[in-house]
Amino acid sequence: MSSDAVLEELEVLESIYPEELSKISERDIEIDAEPDDPIDGGEELKLTLCVHYTDQYPDTLPNLSLKTVDGEVDDEELEAILEELRSVGNENIGMAMTFTLVSHLREQLSRLVRTRAERRDKEEREKERLALEEEEARTRGTPVTVESFKAWKAAFDREMVLKRTREEEEKLKGLTAKEREEWKRVGLRLSGRQLFERGDKNLEDDTLLEEGTVSVDISQYERTAIEDEDDEEGVAFSDSD
Repeated sequence: MSSDAVLEELEVLESIYPEELSKISERDIEIDAEPDDPIDGGEELKLTLCVHYTDQYPDTLPNLSLKTVDGEVDDEELEAILEELRSVGNENIGMAMTFTLVSHLREQLSRLVRTRAERRDKEEREKERLALEEEEARTRGTPVTVESFKAWKAAFDREMVLKRTREEEEKLKGLTAKEREEWKRVGLRLSGRQLFERGDKNLEDDTLLEEGTVSVDISQYERTAIEDEDDEEGVAFSDSD
């Protein structure tokens, strides 16, 4: 291709891209490209297409390279974009192709921005789904089985016994020695139900007394019986009576 033909194509490109095109030399240009279909709130992305026209252009592809201006594009993505540009260029061999290459690059950037936005949306929806499932699992609780209930009941009973023991110990700290002895003495005469609530597992259900049943001191009953017998033995009857 003659230099005049290259200059002619450059004149057309300069009229189309007055701000985007930079002429580096007679055979080298750079054109900034952005997505032709930007997404509201999407990331900013801009690349520079570097074109070097060979002596055989347009019968051969120009040398193409890319530079990142705005946004982030990794090397793998850049290489994939270049491969597509070369494929488009091969389809236009024999014709001025720079405008077509830039147009395709803009389409590629639009596709890349949309793909990234869709991926972010998918990740956000997945996070929301996992958070919702976690909240539902937390509020729903663990299904109760016979084994899990027994384990819970045993742990609960132990906790209640320890709690009552700590409460009694705290209460005893504020009592005098005499009051503590009285507290312990009364504690020995707890009703069956109280003993059950305190964790006494040796009592049978049919021996439990209802709350409010008066405790009987057996030792007092025995002393009274002995005294009555002594009184009877001490009574003397006269024959004359």
